Amino acid sequence: GMGKVLDALDANLTALITRQPVFFVATAPAGDGGHVNVSPKGGQGMFTVVDPLTVAYLDLTGSGVETIAHLRDNGRITVMFCTFEGKPLIVRLYGRGEAVLPDAPGFAALRARFPADTPGVRSVIRVAVDRVATSCGYGVPLMSYEADRTTLRDWAERRGADGIAAYQGEKNATSIDGLPGLAFASEPHERAI
Repeated sequence: GMGKVLDALDANLTALITRQPVFFVATAPAGDGGHVNVSPKGGQGMFTVVDPLTVAYLDLTGSGVETIAHLRDNGRITVMFCTFEGKPLIVRLYGRGEAVLPDAPGFAALRARFPADTPGVRSVIRVAVDRVATSCGYGVPLMSYEADRTTLRDWAERRGADGIAAYQGEKNATSIDGLPGLAFASEPHERAI
């Protein structure tokens, strides 16, 4: 079918995107320099629709901090879902995002929307959606979902809270283009549970 633009997420699209096992996040620094970033995200319960114009996902500690740095720089973000099983469909959510850090007001309420036992949480990325667009997913292969990987969880559990804070200080201070990443990157940080 032809693509269409909607004013907001309806019940059907909300159900469809929240059951996808993987989604993709794209951001870029301001201006005409720097690198455009695309990151795959996944895991059961890691994405939530807060309301028809607000979505959020649980941001776990990883080696890069591009999304956070770009959102701090200019806020632009696109989240893309595509179906790999059933009816072919691509859904893009365009908007303005922010990284809600563990010490920020509102973090606890957002964090409560995700699995409580997830280790290595860095922030919640919240997106104010200003454009919802769908297109056919005819070019996306038909694939079967096996399982979520446990590698990142295992790594975070081995590191522990102090190890993760140290890792963030070392790896998440700046983006690959030198933009500021985590503001608290050089300090030990109290982790919200």
